[in-house]
Amino acid sequence: MKHKFLRQSSCFALTLILPFTLIACTGDANTSPSIAGSEATQTQNINPTTSINDWFEARFEDELARSPLAQTSLGIKTQQDKLDDVSQIAMNETVALTQNWLEDMRASYDLNALNSQDALSYRLFEYASQDSLATHEFNSHDYVFQHMSGPHTNLPSFMINFHAVDNVEDAKAYIARLDAFKPHFDQYILRSHKQFEDRVRLPIWVYPKLIEASKNIIKGAPFDEDSPDFDGSDSPLYADIKGKINALDIDQGQKDDLIRDARKALERSVGSAYLALIQMFEIQEQYTSNSQDGVWKLPEGEKYYQSRLKHYTTTDLTAEEIHTIGLSEVARIHAEMEVIKEQVGFDGSLQDFFVHLRTDPQFTFPNTDEGRASYIAQATEIIDDMKDQLDGLFITKPKADVIVKRVEPFREASAFGAFYNQPAPDGSRPGTYYINLKDMGELPIFQLQALAYHEGIPGHHMQIAIAQELQGLPKFRTLGGHTAYIEGWALYSESVPAELNLYTDPYQDFGRLSMELFRAARLVLDTGIHSKQWSREEAVDYMLTNTANAEGDIRTEIDRYIVWPGQATAYKIGMIKIQELKAKAKEQLGNKFDIREFHDVILANGSVPLTILEELVDQWIAKTLN
Repeated sequence: MKHKFLRQSSCFALTLILPFTLIACTGDANTSPSIAGSEATQTQNINPTTSINDWFEARFEDELARSPLAQTSLGIKTQQDKLDDVSQIAMNETVALTQNWLEDMRASYDLNALNSQDALSYRLFEYASQDSLATHEFNSHDYVFQHMSGPHTNLPSFMINFHAVDNVEDAKAYIARLDAFKPHFDQYILRSHKQFEDRVRLPIWVYPKLIEASKNIIKGAPFDEDSPDFDGSDSPLYADIKGKINALDIDQGQKDDLIRDARKALERSVGSAYLALIQMFEIQEQYTSNSQDGVWKLPEGEKYYQSRLKHYTTTDLTAEEIHTIGLSEVARIHAEMEVIKEQVGFDGSLQDFFVHLRTDPQFTFPNTDEGRASYIAQATEIIDDMKDQLDGLFITKPKADVIVKRVEPFREASAFGAFYNQPAPDGSRPGTYYINLKDMGELPIFQLQALAYHEGIPGHHMQIAIAQELQGLPKFRTLGGHTAYIEGWALYSESVPAELNLYTDPYQDFGRLSMELFRAARLVLDTGIHSKQWSREEAVDYMLTNTANAEGDIRTEIDRYIVWPGQATAYKIGMIKIQELKAKAKEQLGNKFDIREFHDVILANGSVPLTILEELVDQWIAKTLN
């Protein structure tokens, strides 16, 4: 079930968006009392004189009531013993509600009679609703399961990271959710079967990744204790709930009873759910010979891809236009890299320099626990140092803190290289910059600074935490998002420290350029794969030739673009727009330009589509000139 109100991004894959855009469900909601019912929430009757903000809040609450997982993300425990209903029926109901709400808003409120902020909220709600309706047209084209962010790994991650156990009732709710895994995943299986029958099929190489990740969830007690390979360790979910129960201030007998109930739920529901998933993946793998990677192969594939580009970039740019922009940006960044290559005295071509950076061990930490600890410590230090620069760059600053944390080992094989989890709105959980440390060879030291700026401060944490803390705006604006805006800001944020000369040496500055280059190459690759019918290996060869990233990192990224069409184009398109607006403001305002005010215009309205962002900056320029 995709909710229009909630943030969509990639770098922070386990944010509030997780229950909606990455976890879905199907089937009869009456099969289990632990899955939220699919009956459509009725719009409350709102008096036409009610403020539009009250109307927005009522709609937000209507939608929130349909998602127990979203409630848990926000620290609400009302339905914390249930999982979402994301069956096709529920998805269709959500779209029907969206259409009804859009019509109701238009009938009840006159856009021209609203003040500026309420008018902006009206337009953003309208945009989000129209986007949801357009997206639903191709909902059957979005892969139900895929290896980067599928429900088979997202739901366990959600339980571990979001379902807090502060008392016995919380523990019982956790166990009830474990018991709901089987009917929950049965819903996914039904949708996946239908998709497979309709010839919307994953490339064959994805299936081993899905099978391995699913097996990781049921590896360890209580699932394989009779196996000769059992090493005595607990499975990820069993370890999590045992740890949370044992931390409670209750007597040992109560703890033992709860742990026993959790074990039974794992055996009864979770184990059988994952065995059914694995069986389905194995059957689908056996009956597919699909080696084609791009979505051009799907029914109406070209139209579907263009809809993905519009959704993620919030523009009408075509695949060909985005491809051309990417080629131009790659060439420009290569020229800037040549300058740094000469500065450090490297004798050879830029491609030779890329190979040097990939292969020389001085550019990576040891692939040991000590090396991993060093990476986290340095990333934390970079973010802490950046905090001291904020007063000169921002008027509005977040109250929430940010921490750096390792991705849990059970999901390292399928998780992103780095991503951000937003803080809890009630302050109970800080923002978290997650870094995947499975292979330190894929985490070059020369990119460490830029990556910390992107995921932490002044990147994702700055933008997302500020948005959550904005006062006087409806929640769909403080908690919602647009990928081009969110990722465009984070990529733009990598360049802000460069203007302050904060990159500590030429290699770190080269790392900044290499990360920007990676996002520029994505414009070429995503459109190459999905529009120009490039193969997986053609895409890998292009990236190896044109970027400094390690081959393992490149292959992981290429596989991401294949199963998540269009998303990777949002970063550079968003960054380019913010940089264009900054250049325009500097040119028109001259000595009246204030970087703090510019950043406030960008951040102080929450996430907006790029066209509306340009309007806001133009209004600020005009006001400043008067």
